Amino acid sequence: MLGLTESQVASFLENGYLVIPDYLSQEEIDAVLNETNKLLNEFSLESHPLTQFTTGDDEQSDHVGDDYFLNSGDKIRYFFEPDAFTSEPDPLTGRPALVKPKHLAVNKIGHSLHSLSSPFKAISLNEKNAAIAKSLGFVDPRVLQSMVICKQPSIGGAVPSHRDSEFLYTDPPSAVGWWYALQDSGPGNATLGMWKGSHKGRKGGHITRRFVRKADNKGTEFIVNESSSLPKGMEEDKVEEPTDEDLEILTVKAGSLVLIHGNVLHKSEKNTSPRSRYAYTFHVIEGAEGWEYDKRNWLQPPESGFSRLNQS
Repeated sequence: MLGLTESQVASFLENGYLVIPDYLSQEEIDAVLNETNKLLNEFSLESHPLTQFTTGDDEQSDHVGDDYFLNSGDKIRYFFEPDAFTSEPDPLTGRPALVKPKHLAVNKIGHSLHSLSSPFKAISLNEKNAAIAKSLGFVDPRVLQSMVICKQPSIGGAVPSHRDSEFLYTDPPSAVGWWYALQDSGPGNATLGMWKGSHKGRKGGHITRRFVRKADNKGTEFIVNESSSLPKGMEEDKVEEPTDEDLEILTVKAGSLVLIHGNVLHKSEKNTSPRSRYAYTFHVIEGAEGWEYDKRNWLQPPESGFSRLNQS
């Protein structure tokens, strides 16, 4: 039976996330890991702008607000860990110098693996995921922002607490993340930390800020959200910020799928372990009438629009 059970839907709506073990077969895991390693080894450094990925939360450092990042929505591009570079540029080239081989220095590969890579397309745009989206109430689910997050050994950077709808905003919010563990992920290995129930209006789950393109289209910034802050049908109540008691550090085996509500607060720590923590993720938003994808979002749709789920 495809789709989620009633108890799984209830758990997702209550907690803001749901772990589904053994969602991918070993053959599917091997296929996307082989594709990831191929991509990491084949891309060229010569023409790469050496763009680093940061979350933009640190006001003292610029986000990757260049064309390479902003125009990556329909491409496969590579973003480096900030800690992958020496403090001084290479004296011969004048460019930043890597402290590790390139395949161990990449933070993530994105942002259209689901449409441009056959192995990733196979685990993204399929009947199983379409059935899950239907179980969650989607009418016209659209897939966007697909990426491999590498979390390289010893340098895989932390991702501070955030809500995905801050970055992929529809009015009203509708985003849900599909997060696949491609390698085992647990405490000490930069796994997911989820604040249980923090997506709800009464638990601080409002989208109060948004990550957008600057007016001149030459960078990105956070702005105050002045539009809808909760999904349709979600109750507005007295806001209580989530506490450490709500935080659950997940242990997720390779092949598991974690569904992440767009309003739930979550994070991951820096990978200080000697092993990588590869994960593949994409997001689904509502494309039906009554939901508007904001034109200031950093990620804008290609001319053909975002991919319809289960459309080959």
